[in-house]
Order: sequence, then structure tokens, then C-alpha cells
Amino acid sequence: TFLMARAAKDNGAARVVLVEPDLFYSAQDRGPRPGHGEVASERSAKDYKKFDGQPFSSRLYAELLAASGVDEVITIHNHSITVRRLFSREFRGRFFNFSPASLYADYLTKHEILQPRADSKGLTVCAPDNGAAPFVKEVFSELQARTGRLLIGSEPTLLLMNKERSGERQVAIEPSPESPTVLSDVKQRDVVVFDDMVRTGSTIVECCRQIKAAGANRVIFVVTHFYSSDEVKENLNDRAIDEIITTNTLPTVLNRDMQGRLRRKMLVLKIEKWIANSLYNEYLGGKGLRNQPPYSVDISTKNPRWRDIHNEGGM
Repeated sequence: TFLMARAAKDNGAARVVLVEPDLFYSAQDRGPRPGHGEVASERSAKDYKKFDGQPFSSRLYAELLAASGVDEVITIHNHSITVRRLFSREFRGRFFNFSPASLYADYLTKHEILQPRADSKGLTVCAPDNGAAPFVKEVFSELQARTGRLLIGSEPTLLLMNKERSGERQVAIEPSPESPTVLSDVKQRDVVVFDDMVRTGSTIVECCRQIKAAGANRVIFVVTHFYSSDEVKENLNDRAIDEIITTNTLPTVLNRDMQGRLRRKMLVLKIEKWIANSLYNEYLGGKGLRNQPPYSVDISTKNPRWRDIHNEGGM
């Protein structure tokens, strides 16, 4: 990336725009010293200690991109406060974080709300922690707008959870006091849990287990950036998660061997058209691709939902 940006500038490019759907090093959004990262609450000594010996990678990455000639950065669904602020400063406001909230709302409306299962009492969207809450509220608003226009009887509800991490792999999850829905209200409902990325899956599994224990009909995990590892695949194979919906911001997710056993419950939204449409609106001032779905669906024939998705014309 650095060399391509420099080559473009050295050969006369007036402006270099980096489109990186999953912005590298976003998970390394803190460092070992004060000033290394901005978070919602004051950092503890334990949090600083966790980053001993590590670089503040996200800031270094932003600085290197700027030094190599990148003028503008576009990414998708980055919910790190630190990353958003430091990239906005480094690129003088020319940092754009495209939100897939409307894309997910479109899929859920067509495939869950308009085609409800007989054993479901409705749809609930859930934030597994405080960091995911703003995005999930955005999805919730999009769903409310769509269901309102369609005059559907059962409206979606919103569940907010809190996370307390006691170790690298140990988390405690409990309902947030600010949640408009209590945990017991999810009984016999389909619950959709959202996050921007998954690296270990420990938080999501614990959250989904609690939701299942509360009597949820189905639990669907929606994640924009899917990092495949043996640990992730092992954790997300948990019975508490009935379905996984992700995107191809990391193209390796389309590889069936990479999906492993998860192919039986994984569905990938291919979002090239949505990205192109967003860029068209941003740079050409147009209305984008009209009357075309913003995504296509990639699903293994091993997945029990394959036939339904195929018949619905979503592929």
C-alpha cells in the first residue's frame, strides 16, 4: 500500500484515496503510555500494563500512510473512537467510515421480518457491549423505519449488554441498565447480536449463551469483519449461535475450507456493489445504482438455509 501510494504521487497523481474496508491495525488502538489512545472512560494501570512492549500501531499506520502519499482514507464499520479521531486528524477530516447499518437492515427486513418463522414472536437486535451500542442503535432505527412503512404488527426491539473483561479470554456479560429491553423479554424471539469484528469470539459466545438461556428462539451473530482462526471457529461453533452473517471485507471468508464446520451456519453478504454505490455517491454526487440489491449472498449448500435463500433470489 505504501509503495503504491508513493508511486502514484511520484507519477503525478493529484490525490490518492485509500479504500480499505477493514482498516489495518484498528484493534491496536491503544499503547503503553498516556496519550496512546482515546477511550470512553479513564484507562486503568492494568490496561496500560497490558500494552507493555507493544507499539501504538494504529497511530503509526496512519502516519505511514500519510507519509507515503495517501490523502484520504475510506473504511467500513470501524467503531474504535481512537482510530476514527486519529485518522480524522492525520488526514485533516478526509477520513470516511461507511456504515453498513442500512445494508443489514435491508437483509433482516427481507429475510427475517417479512418472512418470520412460525415459532418466533419477533426480532430483537442486541449490542454485546458498550462499544457496539451506537451502531446497533443505528441498525435498530433503520429497522423501525422499514417496519413502520410496511405496517408490520411485530416491531423490532433493542437489547443492550455490558462487558467486563477480567483477562484476555475471560469476560463477564450482563444486561445494561440503559437497555430498553430486559433479558427475559427475548423469550421466543429471534435475537440478532452485532459487532464490528471477531478475533477470539469469547465475548460473543458468552453473550449468546445468556440470550439462549433466557429462552430466545434463535440467536444470529452479525459481524462485519470476520477474522478466521482455529480459536474463532471453535468458539463460534457453540450451540448458542444458530447462524452467522458476515461480509467479504476480508475475502478469505468466502473460502469453504476457511469456514470449516461453520459453513453449516454461515452466510456471507458480498458487498462490492454497496461499496461502489457509496463511492459513487461520495465522489460523483449521483444516486448510485438504482433498483439493484446492494449485496449478493454467498452460502454453502451444507447450510440448511441454502435452498430458502436460493428460492428467494438472494444469491
